[in-house]
Amino acid sequence: MAEMFANGESPEILFWVGCAGSFDQRAQKITKAFVTILDKLDIRYAILGKEEMCTGDPARRAGNEFMFQMMAYQNIQILNGYGIKKIVTACPHCFNILKNEYPELGGNYEVIHHATFLQQLIAEGRIRMKEGGDFKGKRITYHDSCYLGRANNIYEAPREVLAALDAELVEMKRCRTRGLCCGAGGAQMFKEEEKGTTRINLERSKEAVETGAGIIASACPFCNTMLTDGVKNEEKENDVAVLDIAELVARSMA
Repeated sequence: MAEMFANGESPEILFWVGCAGSFDQRAQKITKAFVTILDKLDIRYAILGKEEMCTGDPARRAGNEFMFQMMAYQNIQILNGYGIKKIVTACPHCFNILKNEYPELGGNYEVIHHATFLQQLIAEGRIRMKEGGDFKGKRITYHDSCYLGRANNIYEAPREVLAALDAELVEMKRCRTRGLCCGAGGAQMFKEEEKGTTRINLERSKEAVETGAGIIASACPFCNTMLTDGVKNEEKENDVAVLDIAELVARSMA
């Protein structure tokens, strides 16, 4: 973004990569898949690079309001300094906090999750799928991320993206408004869980495996990690792949 700004240019979108998409080895593949799509479609995008800080979502969810506000103000200062209007992110946690919680601190942007963004590109005919693509006829089950589904009522966009793959979508019993959390939300990703009888991610992964789907599609890097661990626990990693919708689209594009 700094280079673009120095040249007096502005991007169509700012791609907010997020901590997981930047540092987590598995999530980096999702970042690369999404960028592959953007490059293929000649969409002018920028990233903040080293100027991007964590949105502060985990800090706020864990109760450290002071830390959250410090991080948020720093991000808002940078975004406003560049005159950013439109942000796309592949992380529902970043999406939710940038869209719903930054405005009260002076950060007003059009924030779009990559599921919605991909669905719009497919609807506009800009993304076209290969005839008889990699996933044609394959059974896919989709896991609703809490911050996409219940928090922001985004249920159809990711399913429409999957429908474009010509795959067979099989729903878990608990889906849409009744979807079960993967176990990582609310900063649970970064702490030891409280004592209980079952780990949430194991219960959710079992439910996904029981659909008989060969692919569990997610639209969140945290969900991806939790479900991948759950599939390994079921000893099904050779039969069931956990993939982000961006990865599915990148592999199916004409």
